[in-house]
Parts: sequence; structure tokens; C-alpha cells
Amino acid sequence: MSRRRPKDPVAEAKAALRRATWNALREARAARFPGARGRIPNFVGAEKAAERLAGLPEWKRAHRLKVNPDMPQRPVRHRALKEGKVLYVPVPRLASETPFLELDPSDLGDKALWKASSIKGAEELGRPVTVDEMPALDLIVTGCVAVSRRGGRLGKGGGYSDLEYAMLREVGLVAESTPIATTVHGLQVVSSRELPMTEHDISLDIIATDERVLRSRQRPPRPPGVLWDHLDADKRDAIPVLRDRGPKTS
Repeated sequence: MSRRRPKDPVAEAKAALRRATWNALREARAARFPGARGRIPNFVGAEKAAERLAGLPEWKRAHRLKVNPDMPQRPVRHRALKEGKVLYVPVPRLASETPFLELDPSDLGDKALWKASSIKGAEELGRPVTVDEMPALDLIVTGCVAVSRRGGRLGKGGGYSDLEYAMLREVGLVAESTPIATTVHGLQVVSSRELPMTEHDISLDIIATDERVLRSRQRPPRPPGVLWDHLDADKRDAIPVLRDRGPKTS
């Protein structure tokens, strides 16, 4: 008889918070197409949240950004391209030897910027690049399911945003001081005690909603690089850049 794995209380708490947040957005009719459950939820007010983010000094100083490809951050990507910023968008599950797509508005032309801000448009118009071809980044914008005022972040459970940061930190393209921001609906902001954080989770400096901007003055520290002992073998083998750069296993 096989033994059941012991339940992970942190993982269970995170899963419960995801469900509660998705339900809250749905019940308030604050979720937009294609719905909230199982996703970084697209939310009513995403454009206004992007506008608030774009008014901040961290945004205005940034020339090179990494932005997640999810739908609620499309207004962020479009605004960045319109302002002449160069974007780096991760490919799904980092499952490529070239795990990022470079979108340089100077190469796209004004008419292509809206298309390039979509997931499919980025895949079609972006230039696939390796980590070694990327510059240092000025700002990261990440998607979230839930956030806390102290900078806690909850994604949809795959851990890819955390891995992207860790991988870029490993090669010196981001630092502990590189600002990380998100745009969310107000219903996605929860208390810190509801949102457990682990050693490999990234934390937030800036949370922009359609109504306000929250700054995390005492956010948790971020991983100093890839925490190799936190990775299971299957995930490591599925991500070429990790498989090729990590410590060799026997």
C-alpha cells in the first residue's frame, strides 16, 4: 500500500485563498473575460490600475521591463510600448531555450503596438532571446491572484514568476532593489496573515488598483537566486535554462 504524502499547510492555505479570491471577484462581477478561476484574473478597472502605475517615479525611470503575459496586464504592456520602453515577456512555462520575447517599440511601428501587447501578438512579433542576450532590468510587473499590503504575493500556483525572478537574479539582471509591481482589483488585496509566504516567493514593492497605490515598506526579502533544493526534478528538466545552468546531479 502506498503512503499518502503529508499535507502541506502552506500550500493548502494558498489554495484556499486562491479559491476565495476567485469567488469574490466572480460574485462582485469584477472579473472580465475569460473569467477568474484558474487564472491571473482579468479584472474590471485594469486600465485605470495601469494608468496609476504609469504615474509613479519607478515607472517613469524604467526603460527595460519584464512584464507577465496575462490579460489583466495587457494595458501595462501597451502603455509601456507606447512610451518607448522595451519589454521582455516570458514564454509559457519557460519551456524554450529562448525563454523571453523581446518587444522593442522602435522595431514594431505604432500600428503594431496594440497587437504586440497581446499574448499571441508578442509571440508573433517579439524576438526570442536567451537570458544571456538580455540587459539588466529596471522594473518587473507581475500578475497576481492575491496580494497583501506588506508585499505578499500569491500567483496561480505554477511558481513561474518566482522562477523567472530567481533565474534573472542568478545571472545579475535584477537585484534585491529592483522594484516589483503589480496591478490588481481592490478585492485581491487581503490581510498579511491570510497570505503565507515561503522562501522562494517574490514580494512586491508596489500594488496599483483602479482606486489607489499601495507601497510595501517592509516587504519580505526575495530569493537571492534559484533555490535549487526547492525544485523537483521534473520541473527542472522541463525548463531548459534551469537544466543547463543548474548544479549537476548524479
